[in-house]
Amino acid sequence: MKSLITIKKIQDLLLQGLNTQYVDDETSRRMWWASLEVVQKEFLSNISNEGGLWVASPLPALTDKKYLNKMKGWLWSPEGFPYFHSDNAGFLPADDSIKIKEDSNFLRNYKVLNLNAKDGYEPFLIIITTNFQCLLTIAGDKDKRTLLMRCDEKSLKIAIELIDAKLNQENYEEALNFRKAMRNLGDLNINDEFGNNFWPSLSTELANLIPKLSVQNAIQNADKNDQLTEAKLLQAISHEVRTPLATIRTLISSTLRKYHMDESMRNRLIQIDNECNEQIDRFGLIFNAAELVSNDKSPSNQLARINLGEILYDLYPVWSKQLKRRGITLKIDIPKQLPEILSDSEKLELMLRGLIDKNTRGLREGSSLILELRPAGQKLKLQLKVQKFEKGKKEISNKENGSDIGPVLNWNPQTGSLQLSQIATQKLLASLGGHVTKRKDTGLTVFFPISDRNYI
Repeated sequence: MKSLITIKKIQDLLLQGLNTQYVDDETSRRMWWASLEVVQKEFLSNISNEGGLWVASPLPALTDKKYLNKMKGWLWSPEGFPYFHSDNAGFLPADDSIKIKEDSNFLRNYKVLNLNAKDGYEPFLIIITTNFQCLLTIAGDKDKRTLLMRCDEKSLKIAIELIDAKLNQENYEEALNFRKAMRNLGDLNINDEFGNNFWPSLSTELANLIPKLSVQNAIQNADKNDQLTEAKLLQAISHEVRTPLATIRTLISSTLRKYHMDESMRNRLIQIDNECNEQIDRFGLIFNAAELVSNDKSPSNQLARINLGEILYDLYPVWSKQLKRRGITLKIDIPKQLPEILSDSEKLELMLRGLIDKNTRGLREGSSLILELRPAGQKLKLQLKVQKFEKGKKEISNKENGSDIGPVLNWNPQTGSLQLSQIATQKLLASLGGHVTKRKDTGLTVFFPISDRNYI
């Protein structure tokens, strides 16, 4: 009888003969998050459109939709909540860009398989494309873990053969699909430069998680250092908040697919999923703002031509449904055939959602939010107007209450909510090509530069 192939067995085989240094759970979590940032920011960004495949456990480690949509995937994931233990929660993906929805193509891009208890719950990820290959995993026991990264031909061959054998044992059809996907990639070009650059890049990423302190000019730089420390703390908190929320959303999605239940229970789970999604968005925006504040360098966003009118039309049903749950009406006033602007579509979507949330917090049922988009010279003007419902009548109101607490957040004691401060909002929009103005009785207005048709 053939021995059972498990994720843990793959990890153990790859660890053989290596001189490893062990770290505690908290350090290993930081190393895992940082290594994913390195892979996605510095290396996967250079992948062309040829596609590829990935295999992960216990949840998708890749968090950027533009990669996931191009690649086929196989995911070994626990069947339900009882299999998860809090000790493993820190290894689950914390990025807000994975939003699993029933009506999304995302679920069709990878096959979910049941994770066996013998597989273990340490994170595992292998990425295979024609010009990029990488295996990442955290191995070891509690408080004695190590980060393993392998990209050499021998290790990749071992991992691929064992994954194929594991699929063959558990789901023969998926084993055939995996082999077909590997054949479609053709010959692999092993990139030695990745292996040489990974560990220095990881060291830099980990160093950036630590607030920058300077002995020289301590008095002059005290305020700046305090702001950097606060921003770094907010980044860490955002990670910790989004991690369990992302886990809950994935498990809800799995439960909705696998189990039959009455309509009231299904609706309750969908409601929980929606609430988690909104909070992931909010803390994702806070994380982006904190990252911008804590980074001394200029934003490195690559702005591209986008059709803001089409984006608003596409997102209108989602935003309208979210506000409707709070009794608020969303209206849009957008003419057709508007020129394109320069921005980052994914980050702008998150930013706009944050602006809508910020401007509707604390509104009574019956209030309305109007989004108006108009040409304004060489720019497009996006205006958010609030019609506040009070005592049987509606009036235009855009008064902002609360006070700033640090460089990123604003605290509103009336609603008990944390929102981005005006300075953080301005910085984020500036990094996305926008300029925000706020005048009394005119609402919030954002100007975006119209794209030059010759822009490349």
